Amino acid sequence: MPKRYTVTAALPYTNGPIHIGHLAGVYVPADIYSRYLRGKGKDVAFICGSDEHGVAIALKAKKEGKTPRQIIDHYDQLIRTSFTKFGISFDHYSRTSRKIHHETAQEFFKILYDKGVFEEKDSEQLFDPQAEQFLADRFVTGTCPICQHHEAYGDQCENCGSSLSATELVNPKSTLSGYKPILKKTKHWYLPLNKFESFIKEWILEGHQNDWKPNVYGQVKSWVSNGLQPRAVTRDLDWGISVPVAGADGKVLYVWFDAPIGYISSTKEWAAAKGVDWKPYWCDEDTQLVHFIGKDNIVFHCIIFPVMLKASERYILPENVPANEFLNLEGKKISTSKNWAVWLHEYLEEFPDQQDVLRYVLSSNAPETKDNDFTWEEFQARNNNELVAIFGNFINRVMVLSHKYYRGSVPEPGKQFEEDKKVLEEMAQLPEKIGHAIENYHFREASQTLISLARLGNKYLADAEPWKLINTDPERVKTIMNTALQISSGLSILCDPLLPFTSVKLKNMLNLDSKTLNWKSIETKKTLLQPQHLLGKTSYLFQQIDDMQMDAQREKLKKSALDIDLEEKILASLKSKTSFKDFDALDLCVAEIIKAKKVKKTKKLMELTVRLGEEERTVVSGIATDFNEEDLIGKKVSLLTNLKPRNIKGIESQGMILLGENSKGNFVFVGPEDQNIVSGTPIK
Repeated sequence: MPKRYTVTAALPYTNGPIHIGHLAGVYVPADIYSRYLRGKGKDVAFICGSDEHGVAIALKAKKEGKTPRQIIDHYDQLIRTSFTKFGISFDHYSRTSRKIHHETAQEFFKILYDKGVFEEKDSEQLFDPQAEQFLADRFVTGTCPICQHHEAYGDQCENCGSSLSATELVNPKSTLSGYKPILKKTKHWYLPLNKFESFIKEWILEGHQNDWKPNVYGQVKSWVSNGLQPRAVTRDLDWGISVPVAGADGKVLYVWFDAPIGYISSTKEWAAAKGVDWKPYWCDEDTQLVHFIGKDNIVFHCIIFPVMLKASERYILPENVPANEFLNLEGKKISTSKNWAVWLHEYLEEFPDQQDVLRYVLSSNAPETKDNDFTWEEFQARNNNELVAIFGNFINRVMVLSHKYYRGSVPEPGKQFEEDKKVLEEMAQLPEKIGHAIENYHFREASQTLISLARLGNKYLADAEPWKLINTDPERVKTIMNTALQISSGLSILCDPLLPFTSVKLKNMLNLDSKTLNWKSIETKKTLLQPQHLLGKTSYLFQQIDDMQMDAQREKLKKSALDIDLEEKILASLKSKTSFKDFDALDLCVAEIIKAKKVKKTKKLMELTVRLGEEERTVVSGIATDFNEEDLIGKKVSLLTNLKPRNIKGIESQGMILLGENSKGNFVFVGPEDQNIVSGTPIK
C-alpha cells in the first residue's frame, strides 16, 4: 500500500469560467477520490491551480483591450470561488503566474537543458509584418484544409476536430492585424519524444495494459503507432515564463510544458505553508501519483509530461491517469464560444444550496467510457425520483418518527429479527463495494451503490411498518427505529465523498461526531448510534425541482444559441475584401467522384478518388457524417486543385472540395448545375 497519495486535477485555463463538462470530466471525480482517501485515513495532497500562460490568454487580452494580468486575475478569482462554493476540496489551489511556479518551471527546463535532452532547431514560422511579431497558433485563422470550415485556428479546427499546423491553413490571416502572414526563420528548443518511444511502450503499453482505462490506453497506443515526433517547448510570445538560457530573448516556455509543472510548484507552496517536505509527494516511490484529466489532455499527461519526469531522473511517474470522455449538453457539444454550456458560477446562483444535486447527476451520468449527454430532464428526474423520493424520503421518515415516538432519543433495541440482521449485514458490505468502485475510478457505480442503501432503508421501513405497530408492539418498533437510525448513520458517512454537503447536513441532524465514526466503523461496529443518544433537529435534505425551473434553463440555452447565430451572421458579412490577384491564383475545376470510402478510426473523414479529365486524384474531406459512400459516386463537384498536398491519417490529400452548409448545418456540395459537364472543366 502507498504511504501517501498525490492527486492532481487538470489546471483550469483562466480565459473563461468553469462549466459542467469540466466538472464531470475532471473535478467531481477527483474530489470524490480525494475525499474517499481522506475518509480512509490516508495521507493525501489534492493539488490544482490556475493555468495562466499561453496564447489564448494573450489573444483574449488583445481582443478585450486589457492586459493578460487583468484577464487571469478576473478568471482566477471566479474559478477558485466557484470551486470553493461547490465543495471541491483541494488541499491547495495555486497559480502559474506566481513566482514559485516561474522558478520551478525554469529550474525544470534548466535540468533538461543541462542534461542535453533538448534539440535546438531553426524553423520557418508565420510572422505578421504589420504587428511585427511571430504568430502563435491561435493568432492565425483560415480555412480548414479538411472540412473547409472558414474559421479554423492554427492548431485545430473546432468544426471537424482535426489537429493542424498554422502553415496548413488555406488563406491564413493574422488575428492581430487581419493581414496575410509571411514565413520567417526562428529558433526553438524541442523535446525529442521519438527518443522515448521505447520507454512509453514498456511503461504504458506493456505495464498498464490491464489497469488503465481503455480510452486512455487506446489513445496512447495510437500516438505511439503513428510515431512520436519532437515537440517544441518554447515559442515566440510576450506572455509567459522566460526561457532561462542565453540566446532566448523574446521566447517563453510553451504552455503545455510549464502547465503540468504547476502541480509540482503548487505542492511546494502547500508544503511550505503546512511545514512539511514537498519532495516525498513527487520523488518517493512509496507515493501514488494520480492525474485526473479530460480526454483532450491525454497526450500531455500520458506521454509528454511523463517523458519530462523520466528525463529529469528526479520524479516518480503517475500510477494512473483516469481520463474521462466528453460531456455533451442537450444533444450538442458544449461550446464556450457559442455559450452552449451550464456555467458553474451561474448554477450556484440559480440553484442555491443544491451543489450535491449537480454532483450526484454528474457522477451518475459520468462520461467514463464514452461521451455522455447532460439534459435538464434527467437532472430533474434524478433529483426528484432518487435524491428526494428515495434518499430524502427515508431520512425524513426516520427523523420524524424518532422525534414523534422517542422525543429525538435513540431507542434501546429489543430482540433482532432476521430482517433486521440482514439489512445491517448488507450495509456493512457497502463500504468495501463503494470503495472498490472509487479506487477503480467507477464513479457511476459508486453513486448507484450509495443510493441503493437509501433504497434498502426505504424498503425496510415500508415492510416493517412501525407506524402500524407502535400501539400494539412498541418494543418491536424500538428495534425497527434503532435499525433505521443505524442505516441513516451509515448513509451520513458513506455519502461524504459524493455528497459532502448532504453528509454534513445529515450528521448535524443525527448529532453525529464525525471524528469517532468512519468507513471502518460501518464494517466493524454493530452500533453506530448508541441508545439514548439525542438527535438534532429535522430538516429536508433535498427539495423538489419543478418544471418551470427546467423550462427556464432550456429557454436560457435557446436564447444563447440564437444570440450567437445572429452574431456569426453579422461577422460573416464583415469579412475583409480580397484582391483579384489573390482570387485569380486559385485553380478551380469540375471534378467527378469515382470512389469513396470512410477513413478508418475517424468519424468525419472520407477518402475520395476524383477524376479531372484524364487525371485521377485522392482527396480527403470531412464529410462522412453527412454523406453515404454509395451516394457520392458519380457526383460532380468543384475542386481547388492547386492547394499544397497534405498528409491526413497517412493519406496524401491533393486538393479541396468546395462545400457549403444548409439551414440544418449539414454540408452540401458547391457543384456545377449541369451534371453532364465534363470533369476537368475549369471554373472561371
